[in-house]
Amino acid sequence: MSFFGLDCVSRKETEVERRLRANDRDYNLSFKYATNAIKTSKYNFFTFLPMNLFEQFQRIANAYFLILLILQVIPAISSLSWFTTVLPLVLVLSVTAVKDATDDINRHRSDKHVNNRKVDVLIDGELRSEKWMNVRVGDIIKLENNQFVTADLLLLSSSEPLNLVYIETAELDGETNLKVKQALTLTGDMGDNIQALAAFNGEVCCEPPNNRLDRFTGTLTHAGQKYALDNQKILLRGCTLRNTDWCFGLVLFAGPETKLMQNCGRTKFKRTRIDHLMNVLVLCIFVVLVVMCVILAIGNGIWEHQEGSKFTAFLPREGEDNAAFSAFLTFWSYIIILNTVVPISLYVSMEFIRLGNSYYINWDRKMYHARSDTPAEARTTTLNEELGQIKYIFSDKTGTLTQNIMTFNRCSINGKSYGDVLCHRTGQRLEITEDMQSVDFSFNPLADPKFHFYDHSLVEAVKLEDPEVQSFFRLLALCHTVMAEEKSEGDLSYQAQSPDEGALVTAARNFGFVFRSRTPESITIVEMGVQKTYKLLAILDFNNVRKRMSVIVRSPEGKVTLYCKGADTILYERLDQSCSKLMEVTTEHLNEFAGEGLRTLALAYKDLDEQFFTEWKQRHQEASTALEDREEKLDQLYEEIERDLLLLGATAIEDKLQDGVAQTIEQLAKADIKIWVLTGDKQETAENIGYSCNMLREEMNDIFIVSATTPEGVRQELRDAQNKMCPDMEPDVFFIPETILGNQPKVVQDESVNGEYGLVINGHSLVYALESSMELEFLRTACMCKTVICCRVTPLQKAQVVELVKKYKKAVTLAVGDGANDVSMIKAAHIGVGISGQEGMQAVLSSDFSFAQFRFLQHLLLVHGRWSYLRMCKFLRYFFYKNFTFTFVHFWYAFFCGFSAQTVYDEWFITLYNLVYTALPVLGMGLFEQDVNERWSLEYPQLYTPGQRNLYFCKKTFMRCALHSGYSSLILFFIPYASIHSTVRRDGRQLADYQSFAVIAQTCLIFTVFIQLALDMSFWTMVNHIFVWGSLIMYFALTFITYSDGMYSIFSPAFSFIGTARNSLSQPSVWLTILLTSILCALPVVAYRFLLTQLSPTINDKVKYKVRRAKLEPPPRPRRTRITRTSTRRSGYAFSHAQGYGDLITSGRFLRRQAPPATRVGGFTPIGRSAGFSPTGRSAGYSPTGRVLNFKEEAEPTALQMYRSVKNDSF
Repeated sequence: MSFFGLDCVSRKETEVERRLRANDRDYNLSFKYATNAIKTSKYNFFTFLPMNLFEQFQRIANAYFLILLILQVIPAISSLSWFTTVLPLVLVLSVTAVKDATDDINRHRSDKHVNNRKVDVLIDGELRSEKWMNVRVGDIIKLENNQFVTADLLLLSSSEPLNLVYIETAELDGETNLKVKQALTLTGDMGDNIQALAAFNGEVCCEPPNNRLDRFTGTLTHAGQKYALDNQKILLRGCTLRNTDWCFGLVLFAGPETKLMQNCGRTKFKRTRIDHLMNVLVLCIFVVLVVMCVILAIGNGIWEHQEGSKFTAFLPREGEDNAAFSAFLTFWSYIIILNTVVPISLYVSMEFIRLGNSYYINWDRKMYHARSDTPAEARTTTLNEELGQIKYIFSDKTGTLTQNIMTFNRCSINGKSYGDVLCHRTGQRLEITEDMQSVDFSFNPLADPKFHFYDHSLVEAVKLEDPEVQSFFRLLALCHTVMAEEKSEGDLSYQAQSPDEGALVTAARNFGFVFRSRTPESITIVEMGVQKTYKLLAILDFNNVRKRMSVIVRSPEGKVTLYCKGADTILYERLDQSCSKLMEVTTEHLNEFAGEGLRTLALAYKDLDEQFFTEWKQRHQEASTALEDREEKLDQLYEEIERDLLLLGATAIEDKLQDGVAQTIEQLAKADIKIWVLTGDKQETAENIGYSCNMLREEMNDIFIVSATTPEGVRQELRDAQNKMCPDMEPDVFFIPETILGNQPKVVQDESVNGEYGLVINGHSLVYALESSMELEFLRTACMCKTVICCRVTPLQKAQVVELVKKYKKAVTLAVGDGANDVSMIKAAHIGVGISGQEGMQAVLSSDFSFAQFRFLQHLLLVHGRWSYLRMCKFLRYFFYKNFTFTFVHFWYAFFCGFSAQTVYDEWFITLYNLVYTALPVLGMGLFEQDVNERWSLEYPQLYTPGQRNLYFCKKTFMRCALHSGYSSLILFFIPYASIHSTVRRDGRQLADYQSFAVIAQTCLIFTVFIQLALDMSFWTMVNHIFVWGSLIMYFALTFITYSDGMYSIFSPAFSFIGTARNSLSQPSVWLTILLTSILCALPVVAYRFLLTQLSPTINDKVKYKVRRAKLEPPPRPRRTRITRTSTRRSGYAFSHAQGYGDLITSGRFLRRQAPPATRVGGFTPIGRSAGFSPTGRSAGYSPTGRVLNFKEEAEPTALQMYRSVKNDSF
């Protein structure tokens, strides 16, 4: 967060309310509000170096090496030249600094671009073009069409009728559909009159700066009168003005205090399990380093005391016996020499590997969705290997498992079910196919040609003017918040806030009840060719508590009617007693629809008495303008009028599953990944989608429903489920007690269960299940089940469930969703995945990875995730091996050099070992390694399980790596030491000198670590070969160069190993020593792995064996089986649009200019042209396509037409 953002946060704590006055800069400046300049950059030219170095040295590794550098400049301590540490440190710091500088330069450019935008500001009675950065709170500014909103504004006036403006909020919430705002009549009357606007001195008192995008409260005081302000009168920074010539606004919040900038705070930094383990291991390594140095320091003290006096003839002393001081200095000297056990290049290499694996995800065309032109995106580069360890997936339903594309499928009207196609001879229900003839809607020139329906009896009922059928479709045409746009004569396009409403209004349109246009006071529909205009008296808006919406209209005949639609359970409570028999029949139909996984709405109406409505309307107007408890008062009035309703019937909407959902879930289940569905839909809807996705199956032993409304009831239902799954289970053995783990929370252990079970829990029951006294009980039960579905949950509850699993399970979690209500869940999980779908981009913007389809999740986890985890683990094992082996040789050598802190290797070899000689080969392993290819990774999802169990890199594998390094270092020291003890060169001279030993030891080391690399790698590319062979060539080239006569003659103090490489590496005995050393180091590894593969093969060994046998033959085409199911489960109601839209419609905020009446259409009477609402095309997510599709790559399988692959391979 920028300095301005931090300053804003600190002042926000003390600012209780904001006061400002229009056109009075002196008054507003007294409050010291922020200017409109933004600063997201961190550095400038002078502060970059000190600030960046300060930030980098806050990292423990960098600070550690800085301390080493300081120690190395002390002559009494260091036996190494300063460049052995300073070169690697400078390289690491430079790479990071360049990256930080590049990022900050881009931020500077972005800030400059934004701050220097121009806008017209009303100053001293005239409009002046000013930079954004010079705008102040209280200024009145003018915006023009397609211009970005400069700051958070109170809309004053606009060029549109009724003081409306149209804005696009894509930068705020990712939604591309236009939203409508409306100014107060008081300010709207000023229009574009500059004199009136300049004279306006209204005072605003409002809430302080905050990050709530959907809420605003305040008042405007002018001429002694107060006017309430809400979110519908506010234009937020980041929006774009559309289809509006101009508007004027008063600046309320500027710069970092705008809601856009307030939402740019820090996101919780996520770290992988490997990162956490690395912190522990580095600390352990440091402790081992200190222990080793203490041992060697003690050895030095003993040696100095016992043996040091014998060398005074050529090593003069400065005192009698300084063994203790010598030991003290030796300790720090060995800290410098052995520091390579904590390699400085490790973290840089890890970031390069993560970056490379992120690009693989971005480039993967198999996760590219061509229809929406959406590629997969790794939005973070720090979590790739975590994708290979997922144990729990938490998924939203609508828009994630389903497409959020609704089609009108079935309906029940006055006790009769429509939508089935029956055989004329047998009366049995027929399966709808592509060849089946759909209903002919040619009688209706305004019908949507893309809409398909196959039950001809419903059309006949409409044509016969059945009153109940007509009332049914009249309700669908009137009771909604859809907006219509007519591009050309008869070419209607609906803009719906939810795809459910788009489907219902389109159905009514095709059956002869065409919604044509609306104004704030009226709705115009065409009923069987006759245009009628209903006066819109009130909209009783939808919210998540009401679960219904109503409209009150006056017909052309003058009759006042309330039309209502909503969840069947809610409406049934408000029906008149005379509907009891119809309720029973309709309930049967709802149960029938549930077996097909359909979403339902119940429809009802009520004729109102004129006098009662007039009195109610007056109280409604008072409640609508109340400044306090407005929502509560309106809810009471809604409850009062929405009673004694008459049932018309119910609708059934098909919510199409996304492509490949069932196959993906099946594959992930084979990988032992548990999937929990967290949805806001009702229990029946979620349960039926569970069956459609094959998460719930009829062959399961049992499916537990937890729906109690009391804490005791929930606890009892959970315990009943436990007892049925494990009758002999003890109540208190399922967690590790807190006393064992200290302050760590209890850890719920996995328990074996005979059979497969499912758990479905309601949101009201989940409230009690998530309480501290019951959360372990709930988690224990849920973890014993194969499938868990939480329905009717709030966004907060979604996050709470994720946090519960994170807290008590040693498992990595992933949350996937597509809507704003999934953001909290996505942020709470270890990995957040956003689906770019119909509900905006907020989920994507908050995610770590994103793509367009749920089916891509199996490729992300089973291929990229598994490979990333495998690569990182192999990289770390090998990196520690090569560095430990390199360092431990120094330790053994200390016992043969009097603990004098003398290094084994040449200083240049020490400097270049990690930076040049071994950097690229190990990097190639981390970027290109794979045990099996993509095909076999997907063919055998069981390959994923080692990552879940953290088998490839853990404390146990780290200890094996350390022991292996210790063994290799012993060979690397003692074999060359023994071989040159009495060896002579071919010219008869002794080979046993320090410099020759150093060259032999380091050459043996290079060959040994490269051979180990070859043994560890399963997949060789041309790049790997270049890295390995190129590094080997580089070693010999630089060795001969640095040990040459020429380098010595130029830089004699720095290159003291003159001629050593030439003299040593030309001897056959030296190469025999190198060969023997390499074999002895590699032989135990080869033997161990051979025996392990033969005696206890892993899943990887089995698959590799199968790969070799199959010789990569193309796999047979998977058989697909039809999922058939019968069920009496109730489906969920289809109602997903946002709260608050009804109030917007009645206030007229959705309108554009009124167009002249349209001419006659076909055989219909003349009808009014609809309001020209700006968004073109069809409602987002709505598609009135056919009901039956062939299953292919981009098909849209329904809940009844989902197929799944059957794999026969098993181990």
